[in-house]
Amino acid sequence: MASREPSWWYSASPAWPANLLTPAARLYGAAMVRRYRNTAPARAAHPVICVGNFTVGGTGKTPLSLALAKQLRSRHRPPWFLSRGYGGKLAGPVRVDPARHTAADVGDEPLLLARDAPTIVSRHRPAGAMLIASCAPADAVIIMDDGLQNPSLAKDVSIAVVDCRRGVGNGRVLPAGPLRAPLAFQMSLADVIVVTGDRETPLDPDFEAALSLFPGPMIRAHAIAAGDTTWLKSRRVIAYAGIANPQRFFTMLEQLDARIIATRVYGDHATYSERDASELLDAAKALDCDLVTTSKDLARLAGMPGATAELHARSKVFAITLSFSDDDLRQLMSLIMEKIGALAPRGSSIMP
Repeated sequence: MASREPSWWYSASPAWPANLLTPAARLYGAAMVRRYRNTAPARAAHPVICVGNFTVGGTGKTPLSLALAKQLRSRHRPPWFLSRGYGGKLAGPVRVDPARHTAADVGDEPLLLARDAPTIVSRHRPAGAMLIASCAPADAVIIMDDGLQNPSLAKDVSIAVVDCRRGVGNGRVLPAGPLRAPLAFQMSLADVIVVTGDRETPLDPDFEAALSLFPGPMIRAHAIAAGDTTWLKSRRVIAYAGIANPQRFFTMLEQLDARIIATRVYGDHATYSERDASELLDAAKALDCDLVTTSKDLARLAGMPGATAELHARSKVFAITLSFSDDDLRQLMSLIMEKIGALAPRGSSIMP
């Protein structure tokens, strides 16, 4: 499934579609709050860290999940990822095998996560947590990728990730805006907010005003390239991406002195067709360019036939990771370890 968000979600001026859809947004928001409050969450056998966001679309949840996994391993707490598997056909619970599964099976994000740590896909989160309980060591920690608004599984730590430039858009709930539920309600679910983007970039003004009402800590994280990037300098490239915020990807390439000859934007979580692949390959040949894409896009191309397989082989990946200041990282991990460090194993059963 692929989608492109309306541009007016992030417009500074009021838009008539948002006004028209506001009654529907109020009903949707009220239903989300009611569902959350009326659901008794199950309790997993292992501590659960939820990495979610207030809005639909990309904010940096997957890089943060991977960064947390690294930190947990350094503290001798094995990470296990739990994902809904957005875009995949398997309902689960199933353990992701990158050698066997494709993005069509489990989604692109779980494929990336599974290359770093054991990953379970399950649309029913308690069932996924139960599978983890059956095979993970007692000192494991579940990192739940997305699910801040999902009430089915209790969380020990909830982290909301926000892009500093996009903030919360026009501040309205779906479908009138990008918020998944009313902002005040969502902020009450979070223990900490991680704001991603350049540290020098000021926060979106509307979100900065809303943030003043959040009682917990706000931590900044800066997206940086993972690994060597000297190969990009002065390189002629066609950059393509099917993610929620492709401009952030293109901007980072430009900052590393890549010569972007052309860009191609596809829907978030887009499935690349043979036609898409052929057009990109033909453009690269005609313009004498390299093809560069994101880790998620490359994951979606894996295991596909024909021109799509050739596109996978010829595309170079530009991967990112998150960087924290020493103080911010210390504060984040102190909060997490304080909440999960004293938790004893709860056994293998999932209890409400």
